[in-house]
Amino acid sequence: MKRRLFSHAVLTVSLAMASVHVSAQTRWDLPSAYSATNFHTVNMAQFAADVDKATAGKLKVTLHPNASLFKMPEIKRAVQGGQAQLGEIALLVFENEWPMFGADGLPFLATSYDDAMKLYRAQKPVLEKRLGAQGIMVLYTVPWSPQGLYSRKPIASGADLKGMKWRAYSPSTSRIAELLGAQPVTVQAAEVTQALATGVVDALMTSSTSGVDGKFFENVKYYYDVQAWIPKNAVLMNKRAFEGLGKAEQDAVLKAAADAQTRGWAAAIKENDAALATLKANGMTIEQPSAKLKADLQTVGETMLKEWLAKAGPEGTAVLEAYRK
Repeated sequence: MKRRLFSHAVLTVSLAMASVHVSAQTRWDLPSAYSATNFHTVNMAQFAADVDKATAGKLKVTLHPNASLFKMPEIKRAVQGGQAQLGEIALLVFENEWPMFGADGLPFLATSYDDAMKLYRAQKPVLEKRLGAQGIMVLYTVPWSPQGLYSRKPIASGADLKGMKWRAYSPSTSRIAELLGAQPVTVQAAEVTQALATGVVDALMTSSTSGVDGKFFENVKYYYDVQAWIPKNAVLMNKRAFEGLGKAEQDAVLKAAADAQTRGWAAAIKENDAALATLKANGMTIEQPSAKLKADLQTVGETMLKEWLAKAGPEGTAVLEAYRK
């Protein structure tokens, strides 16, 4: 009898210890709209692995690529509401909510990686203030490759885009279509390949990386390296979830995020050259824009900058002045 009671006591203690072990492990979700092979996603996978290692498995981050958990327009709200503790967004997608999100989608404002970083440093204080008020932290940002122009047919000037079905994924890309006389069609990242294959879209501006991910060369022949802008993705974090961690886990997350930002910016620079080579190897014609096309696109950029400043007000003017210093 005593032996049975002792065994029961040992079992109870063992179960209690197991319960403590389970409850001590925290699990977070990290949704993304991009494919598992995209360099942004690969970078996030490394971030998750770094967090796991640094916390000895106490914090597990599960990555959900390819819009499998939330679509891009849903991710920010999911992080804000706690449905996901982390989430990756393209900042310019949310310009309708607040003009400052669209600063890095303004054509020909920041077209080099050095300028893109300068713009981010100018944006960062206001981004953190705005998102902080919504219970969100900015963990890190990573840029895309410079945005180029994909088209089914040769494009020598802005007039050649008139009437073409243009993939839009943000307010700024929709506005570019309007100013060029194209027809904006809203298509999310995970759906672009199908849209090209079915003729829903004839032309679009996006990165060389996205062209490789989506195998655009199967449906589109021309790519013009216009280097229109360098948008950034941001990995956001629910502030309450972060504050619920212990100090050691918080430090691990912030260190992994800092490493991811450094690694991601370096990867973006290498990625563009490799992606352009892949597009060319698969039969796509890679060309520099004609003087006329470049001038027409720059005119669009100037118009959009004026419109953006009118919407963004003094806050936008201050960011632009900080960027241009």
